[in-house]
Amino acid sequence: MRDPAHPGRAFTPNEKYAALIEACGYVPVALSGDDYVELLPALWRVVNDYGIKIKNRIYDSEELGPMRRQHSGVQVKHGLWEVHHDPYDVSRIWVRDHHGDGGWVPATWKHLKRVPVPFGDLAWDHVAEATEEELTDAVSALLTRAHAGPPGGSRPAPRTPAPPSQPPSPPNRTNQRPSRTGSPWPK
Repeated sequence: MRDPAHPGRAFTPNEKYAALIEACGYVPVALSGDDYVELLPALWRVVNDYGIKIKNRIYDSEELGPMRRQHSGVQVKHGLWEVHHDPYDVSRIWVRDHHGDGGWVPATWKHLKRVPVPFGDLAWDHVAEATEEELTDAVSALLTRAHAGPPGGSRPAPRTPAPPSQPPSPPNRTNQRPSRTGSPWPK
């Protein structure tokens, strides 16, 4: 980026933004729910008769009815639907309604009632490839074990205080003359 006041210097977009904020200031605005969804990672998927499949999880909603097995209208993505998901909470996804007002259609995970504890992709990826039901059971067992703590109900022993240590002795200063004040430390 170029600045007419500084024609010989190239600026990065961040530098120009910082200069603009310094000159004009800004008004912080809280994000709306739609803004939050818009900032989540996006995938492009088909809306099938059973719903939308992401990492062996199936999401569905009654509101997806008009989108099932339909072309989204986005030619660049070959008719797939824009899906936003939260990698730290796999309980729901949001599908952009390209045929309507461009709003978001929420869809919940089909097996959410079996594992009511929120978890993310990391716990899901911990389990090897299996069916969705097997993965759900394995993640539920993993979260139950993590909540229960170590096996046998044993907890680590509380820390014991360290034995009192001897105070450090003053350094041996044999080659220095004694102070008149009687202090062992040099001036």
